[in-house]
Amino acid sequence: MIHYRIGNDLDVDQVIDLYRASTLGVRRPIDDRERFAAMLKNANLVITAWDGNLLVGISRCMTDFNFFTYLADLVVRESHQRKGIGKELMRLTQKYSGPKTSILLLAAPAAETYYPHVGFEHALQAWLLKPGECIR
Repeated sequence: MIHYRIGNDLDVDQVIDLYRASTLGVRRPIDDRERFAAMLKNANLVITAWDGNLLVGISRCMTDFNFFTYLADLVVRESHQRKGIGKELMRLTQKYSGPKTSILLLAAPAAETYYPHVGFEHALQAWLLKPGECIR
């Protein structure tokens, strides 16, 4: 049975192991432990999924709890995918973000076709400024 918890007081090595065991690990700085730990610490809404003592999923967000939530990472261990864990993490993210809050995420290439099936609408207006690039 999967149990869900709220909070970012987590063992960084357990979280890194989860990212390695998912498809998202290749797109996050998991080899830069200090940077990754700061990403986790500074997220203000973190929901985790546990199979006993094994961390199997995480929703890592930044939110104002009233208008907007950025779902930065939705991660489910590959061995636990297709069991509803990601969907439940999104439901809990929506619940704890607040009833009037919109949720925005950037889909990983492997998950791009998943989000319309669970109710997300494609937003064409997103823009990205990568690290090291400057405002002109």
